[in-house]
Parts: sequence; C-alpha cells; structure tokens
Amino acid sequence: MKKFKLVVAAIIVFLLAVIIFQNREPVSTRLLFATVKMSRAALIFISAAGGFVLGLVGRFTYFKKK
Repeated sequence: MKKFKLVVAAIIVFLLAVIIFQNREPVSTRLLFATVKMSRAALIFISAAGGFVLGLVGRFTYFKKK
C-alpha cells in the first residue's frame, strides 16, 4: 500500500511539473486590492502548495489522535 501511495504521489508531481512547464507566460492576477503580475506557472505552483498546506492542516486538525 505504501508503494502505491508513493507511485500515485510521483505521478501527481510529474503531471504538475508538465502543467507548470507548459504555462510559463505572464498573467495578471487580482488579489483583493492589489494586482500581481507573475508567470502562470508560479501561480499554479503557489495554488498547489497552498492546497497541499491546507490539506495537511485539515488532516491534522480533523484527525487528531487521542
């Protein structure tokens, strides 16, 4: 089961790397009152990292060991 999880994680990382590599052009993003211009790859990476961190926080707060 651990090998299966490792393979799935490796596939997800590989697919994310391909998507990021294909989206390198700059894009303007509005964040509340500021407009930020960055590459689309950086935006995808920041979004993926934020989702990963939120998933970890949710997992450790929801499934606390007693």
